[in-house]
Amino acid sequence: MTTYPELVPGVLLRRYKRFLADVQLESREEVVAHCPNTGSMKAVNVPGCRVWLSPSDNPKRKLVWTWEWIELPQPDGSLALASVHTGRANRIVEEAILVGDITPLAGYQTLKREVKVSDARLDFRLSDPDKGEAFIEVKQVTLKEADGHGYFPDSVSVRGTKHLHTLTALAEQGKRAVLLFCVAHEGIHDVAPAAHIDPIYAVALAEAVDAGVEVLAYGVTLDWKAGVPVAVRLARPLPMRI
Repeated sequence: MTTYPELVPGVLLRRYKRFLADVQLESREEVVAHCPNTGSMKAVNVPGCRVWLSPSDNPKRKLVWTWEWIELPQPDGSLALASVHTGRANRIVEEAILVGDITPLAGYQTLKREVKVSDARLDFRLSDPDKGEAFIEVKQVTLKEADGHGYFPDSVSVRGTKHLHTLTALAEQGKRAVLLFCVAHEGIHDVAPAAHIDPIYAVALAEAVDAGVEVLAYGVTLDWKAGVPVAVRLARPLPMRI
């Protein structure tokens, strides 16, 4: 379970220059927050929605605030939190693996981050004397389309396709290769390749599955305290639509 410092609510005014977001705090003060997301942020960049910011006391930082979550209205009238901080996905996944919340990846003795394979880097390698090795690439999913389904990627992803080719090559060599979708959106209940956005990625994913690459999707669950999200856990297995 990944815990957060005391998050502060506000309202998103706008995101601009990729890494900046204007947010109005409950005090009515307007602040500039760091936006830790280089993607298109399709469907999660919604001005007027409540957002949650984390503070930093690092004097070397230009911006005190970091944009962590956004609350998005759902068709049934509820609200669902979605993460905009792509840099936290690997930490969330790592902690879930270590505590055994991702059952298909449980039972390995060691975990190594940022593993070089050929001309690419994969996020994790698990090792065990009995189980052997497992190579894992993590992708964060936050795109929920109007049809109610979750999709990846939210824009053309040349890097994502390269990772699929690396996993495919490992599987063809008889090694365990796993693509793990970290679904950081409470309102997403299944995942599919976004063929309508990146058809090349969708084809590469189908080829990877045919070669033996395992595809897993797990969704986040948030813990709240006094009306504030304080921790996130990845332990909700979701179906894949390939």
